[in-house]
Amino acid sequence: MSKVIVDNLNVWFGDGADRVDAVKGASFTVESGASFGLVGESGSGKSTILRAIMGLVASWSGRLQVGRFELEPKRRPKAFFKDVQMVFQDPYASLHPRHSVDQVLGETLSLHGFRDINARILKLLDDVGLGPAFRFRYPHQLSGGQRQRVAIARALAPEPSVLLLDEPTSALDVSVQAEVLNLLADLREEHKLTYIMVSHNLAVVAHMCDATAVMQNGEIVEVMSVADMRAMKPAHPYTRHLLDSSFGYKPDAAQSA
Repeated sequence: MSKVIVDNLNVWFGDGADRVDAVKGASFTVESGASFGLVGESGSGKSTILRAIMGLVASWSGRLQVGRFELEPKRRPKAFFKDVQMVFQDPYASLHPRHSVDQVLGETLSLHGFRDINARILKLLDDVGLGPAFRFRYPHQLSGGQRQRVAIARALAPEPSVLLLDEPTSALDVSVQAEVLNLLADLREEHKLTYIMVSHNLAVVAHMCDATAVMQNGEIVEVMSVADMRAMKPAHPYTRHLLDSSFGYKPDAAQSA
């Protein structure tokens, strides 16, 4: 069963001579419980797709469906945000500097109508590996990895079935990136979540995802399984370039072998 359907999606900014086409004819599906990657260089349009799904970009055409929600280029119903949440790239910018962890999680839970807020906050902190000692700390008292764990806990608070992950580890120190990725992998299995993960790093996608769409200049040039990625079997020259950059794959050497 498809959890997310993106069909012939076009996203643009501006009008007339100032129009910039950020995404052009993008199509892919993500099955329920799967993890799907969007990879490409900066400016390729991958994060714009996530923002269109979340309703942060209204200038789009095509079809977007997430579960029972057939989306339109306007505000999302409240029930949508209970089922779909997003984790942003920068944990330093995504948390209010004057709100404690308790406020961040408590306000989210209250907004979505939960009553047993105290117990839920403790459970969320435990789920992301922080524990009760972090409950009343402020963002400036947390490391980058700890801030991102709070952001993940906030995304989990409404009990969504879909998480959109926009480069969730690229702003973190290399030493903690693997810890956060492993946490996300464990949470996906524990909570039966569906992921769409944006990354410029194919090694991250190979670790986290079942399949990936490769984007260049706003277009999806190839959709490939992670098994094919690991086997170094690209179909498009740009994918070969990304594999070369990420894994040291040399197509000329492979062809002559």
